[in-house]
Amino acid sequence: MDEKEKYDAIIIGTGQSGVPLAENLAGENWKTLIIEKDLVGGCCINYGCTPSKTMTASSKVIHTSKKSEVYGVHNVKTEINIKEIISRKRDIVKSFRDGLENGIEKTKNLTFIRGKAEFSGQKEIRISLNDREYEIVTADKIFINTGGSPVIPRIKGIDSVKYLTSTSIMELDEIPHHLLIMGGGYIGLEFGQMFRRFGSQVTMIEKGPYILSKEDEDISTEIEKIFRNDGVNILLNTSVTEAAHAGDDQIRLKIICEGKENYLTGSHFLIAAGRKPNTESLNLKAAGIKTDEKGFIKVNNKLETSVKGIYAMGDVKGGPAFTHISYDDYRVIRDNLLQKKTHTIRNRFIPYTVFIDPQLGRVGITEKEAKAGGIDYKVAKMKMSDVSRAIEVGETFGLMKAIVDSRTGKILGCAILGMEGGEIAAMIEIAMMGNLKYTDLKEAIFTHPTLSESLNTLFAKIE
Repeated sequence: MDEKEKYDAIIIGTGQSGVPLAENLAGENWKTLIIEKDLVGGCCINYGCTPSKTMTASSKVIHTSKKSEVYGVHNVKTEINIKEIISRKRDIVKSFRDGLENGIEKTKNLTFIRGKAEFSGQKEIRISLNDREYEIVTADKIFINTGGSPVIPRIKGIDSVKYLTSTSIMELDEIPHHLLIMGGGYIGLEFGQMFRRFGSQVTMIEKGPYILSKEDEDISTEIEKIFRNDGVNILLNTSVTEAAHAGDDQIRLKIICEGKENYLTGSHFLIAAGRKPNTESLNLKAAGIKTDEKGFIKVNNKLETSVKGIYAMGDVKGGPAFTHISYDDYRVIRDNLLQKKTHTIRNRFIPYTVFIDPQLGRVGITEKEAKAGGIDYKVAKMKMSDVSRAIEVGETFGLMKAIVDSRTGKILGCAILGMEGGEIAAMIEIAMMGNLKYTDLKEAIFTHPTLSESLNTLFAKIE
């Protein structure tokens, strides 16, 4: 088609920023177009949060059933059917995706095109379609929400082996006999524990001195202890240098551990070595949009790119790759465009939860960040084995830790590694948002016996 259709706004990608922004703009009578080359919902619904946490729930049930005798419940028979686990996951994913698609279809002033988008000019996009060659569209406002995908490191022989990613591992119709995992970040940890509880032998390979390298060492060490207790083999200070087939559908990895060469053999190999932005096919140069050395789109504090009127949201712009951050990107743009506000992404809270068991809930700064920043701080720290509720339900692994400003008494951050750690961290985040002092939580009345009650005891540890 030679004719260029003009829109008020074009959104590329249907992730957690793209869909709500499209519906809001259309609701304000903007002629809006949203383009998606794959599945509606982006990474979170189709390949990330929804499917992985659904499968994590199955692994938790397995783990609880296997230790039922601790609770005085005997002769519990556990049979794991991975096909049924995958089927449940697919059904839930489909229901979420269908809900989004229905919302898009019902929104007036919103057009949905399934196709591959690339810039053919600064405010011009060429869409490759399935049923015809292409379509050219233009808009004064364009929003990029194309997300990210797994990084495949340059390892000798990597293209000769059938490796898994965080996407393909959730489509297995068999339980790996021995799962090798490259990467000790939150993706590797979540799948490592999950498949260990499904019955796999699991070996995790981390190039650094401890897992979850951005966390304080005491938190990482405690997680390592929990994983080893689950039977996960963890190799630290170890790099993978080569991959090859070893016969009988086995994969052999050449590793260097503290200067010594060795080999590992497993039935399956998961690469969890980070993520990259989905920008390669966008032809950003045609629009003059600048990226960093890794391909992430550069934005200012209001999410505008180097080209006025073109914005980037979610994982494609770099920074913390979390769904809730992507959703907040949408809110910043919505408020600034439609309500004439001046919101920015600067200094916003970045909470997150690692959905291992027990959970790691995090918000604010770590102790090592406080130390590096020259902050005069105090630490509140308590083992979960000292928490009444944790003892009662038999979930005593982990610890609670908070960083407090010595001068003001304000809470600067926390790491809650324990049952429902994400929920307790959220409580502390709310206190931080309200500028409460740690003494306010220390003296607050919480229901007994609940996990929240433990905040009384945690902050009493400071004195």
